Amino acid sequence: MYLSRRQFVQSSAATLAVASAVPLLAADQKKEELPIVDCHQHLWDLSKFKLPWIEAGSLMAKSYVEEDYLKQAAGLNVVKAVYMEVDVAADQKTKEANYVIDICKSGKYPTCAAVIGGLPGEEGFEKYIRQFKGSPYIKGVRQVVHSESAKKGMCLEKTFVKSVQLLGELGMSFDLCMRATELSDGAKLCDKCPDTRFILDHCGNGDVKAFHAQKKNEGKPDHDADTWKKDIEALSMRLNCICKISGVIAQLPKGWGTETLAPIINHCLDCFGPDRVIFGSDWPVCLMGASYKDWVVGLKAIIANRRLDEQKNLLHDNAVRFYDLAKQ
Repeated sequence: MYLSRRQFVQSSAATLAVASAVPLLAADQKKEELPIVDCHQHLWDLSKFKLPWIEAGSLMAKSYVEEDYLKQAAGLNVVKAVYMEVDVAADQKTKEANYVIDICKSGKYPTCAAVIGGLPGEEGFEKYIRQFKGSPYIKGVRQVVHSESAKKGMCLEKTFVKSVQLLGELGMSFDLCMRATELSDGAKLCDKCPDTRFILDHCGNGDVKAFHAQKKNEGKPDHDADTWKKDIEALSMRLNCICKISGVIAQLPKGWGTETLAPIINHCLDCFGPDRVIFGSDWPVCLMGASYKDWVVGLKAIIANRRLDEQKNLLHDNAVRFYDLAKQ
């Protein structure tokens, strides 16, 4: 399901009741916890940054900082985290990048690298991104292209493509965070930028409603399940693209169990294979659907029957390799 940040906020009241739901657990949950690299960690301090998409009174309308994250991730063996941009005001993007670089340098927290915000295709993007060339902490850029202001096909415009090609030249990646109905545009962008590494965020925004019988009050799915499956398969054929198992937790209906998310997650894992998938909590946005712990426990239940090395690849090893985190 594609959910804009505004829709996340507006849906908070309906989903808060699910935040403490306990998913169906695998029988061997007591075994030693595998190490986790969280590749989609949000942080924001509202005393320092303006986030125009946050609405007053919503679940997101408070600061979420490292100390809060540590409490949520306690006991889950999260050994490293990659910060993900939070769509700060346009004039604060450099400030945001320097803010997270300082966190990484401090060595006090799991956060050791970052995917920063940027506006590919906009005047000044090249100057902006070149200032971070060679930084061991800045791994890539994201611009959410499913926001209300983003027109369809934006990522295929000539200036946008040129900017994403530049990221490849600089050794940086680009996150694909887009509507499920526009995944084919993502595949085309991968083809136009063969030297750039791509990460498909949030399982391509697969909509859980598209995979389950619907109750009258649950609404209609945002896309057709079969079309989404084919588009995921097509993206997985682009070897410069990997998939992030993230985001889907935020759209959970009441009374969810692991079977709710399993069709989306398993399809992504099967298409991209064990070496091209990574995990992201999407904290604190994940709180719209479940706690950090419930999300991790639920995911582990879904992958419990996969080989141990494949589980470790998803949760840790692939991220270390992809983001070059071994020394961070």
